[in-house]
Amino acid sequence: MNSINRRRFIGTTAASAAAIAWHNPLFAAPEAVGDGPWDIVAVRNGDPVALFEAGIAALGGMETFVSKGQKVVIKPNIAWDKPPEIPANTNPDLVAAIVRHCLKAGAGKVIVFDHTCHNWERSYKTSGIAKAVVDAGGVMDPANLESHYQMVDLPKTKLLKSALVHKEMLDCDVFINVPVLKHHGGAKLSLCMKNLMGVVWDRRFFHNSGLDQCIADLCFIPKKPDLNIIDAYRILRKNGPQGRAKEDGELAQYQMLGRDMVALDAAAAKLFGMKPEELGFIRFAGEMGAGETNLENVKIKRITLEA
Repeated sequence: MNSINRRRFIGTTAASAAAIAWHNPLFAAPEAVGDGPWDIVAVRNGDPVALFEAGIAALGGMETFVSKGQKVVIKPNIAWDKPPEIPANTNPDLVAAIVRHCLKAGAGKVIVFDHTCHNWERSYKTSGIAKAVVDAGGVMDPANLESHYQMVDLPKTKLLKSALVHKEMLDCDVFINVPVLKHHGGAKLSLCMKNLMGVVWDRRFFHNSGLDQCIADLCFIPKKPDLNIIDAYRILRKNGPQGRAKEDGELAQYQMLGRDMVALDAAAAKLFGMKPEELGFIRFAGEMGAGETNLENVKIKRITLEA
């Protein structure tokens, strides 16, 4: 809570929302009525750690999600051999802060992994996430061999009827999903649901059989995220999913937290300047009953941090 002590944060209300609307419709909308609990907490105007500390506090603290002795798996995006200046991967400072909060809440072990697209060792190192996690007391786990995965059936899905899923993710007590908000050439955006492609072994089926539907099907994997945290501190505006240069990114200084992947993806689409219905995986997930796509039905706590 040190960052929060240094920064007084305020929850926005319908009366003050227009003053801090920035340039997107998410914060221009009126505040949800009541005191919570909140479906989504959206925070703006701070560094990744300050945004997270304000957001997790509004959700009741990490103790709401993690109990003493539990094994926690954190799944950021670490797919690319890219530095933090090109926001193809989740911000390493944010991942480290999540690890620290989990351990402070009593977690017995905190494991971080991703099934990378580039070489896993280079991606882990260049992203800055490996060092950040280890320094925070967490453990980096590889995901580069098929032996790390276990076959599971997915009877409630439409296309992805089975998948090899990372064993650590299936065996954990708490699963935290931490995507970075970014452009994606195939899915248009990479968000919470899309980030779960990094827990399965064979992604060729997704691209060959129907990417949007397969992404929606991931909502029905055996271990669903207990908490999702969308890193929108620096977002990738173009040339996703890996980006080409620092100029492909944009400093946005946002973060969104919650349990419902579908609702969070819908909110993040609006933050990016898109309508949720423009994204096939959001439409399909809503039709399958995986989550809420209509943000009018979602209680959103909006917080701005003072400079």
